[in-house]
Amino acid sequence: MQVNIPVKIIGLGRYLPKRVVPSSELEAMCGVPAGWVERRNGVRERRWVTDETSSFMSAEAAREALEEARLQPHQLDLIINASGTGEQAIPDTGALIQRQLGLGDSGIPAMTVHTTCLSFIAGMDVASNFIHSGRYKNILICSADVASCGINPREPESASLVGDAAAAVVVTRADAGEPSMIHHAHFKTYGDGAYLTAIMGGGSRLHPRFPNHNPEDDLFHMDGPAVLRMVRSLGHEFLEQLYPGLSKSMVDVDAIVPHQASKVGLMMLERFGWKENKIIRTIETLGNCVAASIPVTLYQGARDGRIRRGEKVLLVGTGAGLSIGGMVLTF
Repeated sequence: MQVNIPVKIIGLGRYLPKRVVPSSELEAMCGVPAGWVERRNGVRERRWVTDETSSFMSAEAAREALEEARLQPHQLDLIINASGTGEQAIPDTGALIQRQLGLGDSGIPAMTVHTTCLSFIAGMDVASNFIHSGRYKNILICSADVASCGINPREPESASLVGDAAAAVVVTRADAGEPSMIHHAHFKTYGDGAYLTAIMGGGSRLHPRFPNHNPEDDLFHMDGPAVLRMVRSLGHEFLEQLYPGLSKSMVDVDAIVPHQASKVGLMMLERFGWKENKIIRTIETLGNCVAASIPVTLYQGARDGRIRRGEKVLLVGTGAGLSIGGMVLTF
């Protein structure tokens, strides 16, 4: 779906937890053979938090993004927390990020856009419309996920996949004559797949206070093969709706930043005629970082020089729901 909104990413930041967890540690935890994780999921190592919190990681990434944008925190007009995991149930994590940035008395509005692994793309979509309407000028979008706390060793495929990380961007209106723009954005949700990827507990339906609470309801569950089957059946039509021709080639896209869902999920992208060397990957060293995966990978591509100013970039992925989302922008 074509939108053509003149929006520019003027700052990028990232924070990775200090602890590096090799796949051998997960193999021992889950009781699988040596080398199984990398062969199956393509993950050699990932980061897990020690004493870091989601809001702390977001604020650290935000400081780097603000420095690159040459802005002070108080110059922000809106803070969007675009994460798949919250730090706590109440208050909203956006308020905690604001506080971590030393803005607790500023009144700068803070909110969350939550579409699990697609939260960053959805946050970009929301921010671009706020900027386009003239309501806000400088918007901070933070994606930070601590997924390590919810893994289930009884499900080694998903438990060995996830990592913790944070990334942030500052966006604003592109000046006249600048190429930066969001060209296309599209999202679809299919609730028939709602329970293929889920954490059942923690809400009002299966609250920890309820009798006979099952602690496993508070852990992450994913039926990976079923998710892949759904995505395969929906992918071509979705990509054509996002940007005609995209299901058969890269069209005029210079780089692809996908959600690092899994090794098989990334391999599936090449079926669309997309060039392997144009698909930016971080799964080998960071794993699947939920909503943070896309901006963390965008950061890596920009810092490595694989994404340059004026180039067209595709952000794309799937999330629990089952949801599919994508955005084509000129960086």
